[in-house]
Amino acid sequence: MVGGYLVAPSLYQIHNEEIITHLFQSGWQTGNYADTILHVRGTAYRLHALILSRSPYLAHLMSTTPQTSHPHQIHVNLDHEPEVTDEGFYHALAYLYSAHALANIRPENARGVLAAACLLGRMDDLCNYAYEICRQSISLDTLPVWLEFIETLSPSSDGSSTPVVEQHHHTRTAVFGPYAQRLRDDVFSFLVVTLPNLVNFGGQATPTTPLSEGASQQADAGRETLLQVFARVPFDLFKAAVESPTFQFASTHARFKFAKDAIEIRKQGIARGQGAEETVVLAFGGGPSGVLVTRKLRRRQLWKVTNP
Repeated sequence: MVGGYLVAPSLYQIHNEEIITHLFQSGWQTGNYADTILHVRGTAYRLHALILSRSPYLAHLMSTTPQTSHPHQIHVNLDHEPEVTDEGFYHALAYLYSAHALANIRPENARGVLAAACLLGRMDDLCNYAYEICRQSISLDTLPVWLEFIETLSPSSDGSSTPVVEQHHHTRTAVFGPYAQRLRDDVFSFLVVTLPNLVNFGGQATPTTPLSEGASQQADAGRETLLQVFARVPFDLFKAAVESPTFQFASTHARFKFAKDAIEIRKQGIARGQGAEETVVLAFGGGPSGVLVTRKLRRRQLWKVTNP
């Protein structure tokens, strides 16, 4: 559109679009004139080396796999990449041929697509597209799935600090690279900003502006919802959220009481059987939030052995 008027595509743009459509339909969808067979978890894709070479990962596989037959047989081992789903890998391969593949990316498969795109490499546009769908999919309904994902990112902690994503060891989520930390930050933001607003948490009565009976009940219901959610949050994220000034409370005492109530519920669930004891203390002057959440290992009971 130029000056408010629609501009017809040029002959060159039409020609280029026709080529891309042909590649997608005849090359990807039907596998015509394939010169490379890609074997992935029992599925064989009839593809084309020139297109696959757009991916540094696949280009390396093709250059290091001896060609003993025609078409070239390439095997992709994803045994150590559980986050790369079959559906995600399929759509990432399709994107190598055309952006038509974007139409099939949904909240249900976006994380698998993101993992596959990160693995194949040089697919920043697809990574950003899939990541944005992941970010927007974070909700109260999907939160348990995202908390499980976050738990694979964070190593255990003694509660003295909030660890960051470990970069030195290959974990199941290492394939995401910087997107892993971005997703963790998004879940954190949902917990301390978006969710409290959704459940109308934070409405507090004051001597001059007391809450009505209905508003008070709504605030109580919102607090109870948050307590049930935070009772299932991994400790590292729980600690960071409760201590964060971004998670707004009416007072330091209200923050302390919320953390204490949540820890009591956690004792019956996520913290049970981990051999650790979670506590919260008031820490006036010791931090911006005024509270400190800690976790310490319980000492094992020692049995004294005596000679008969």
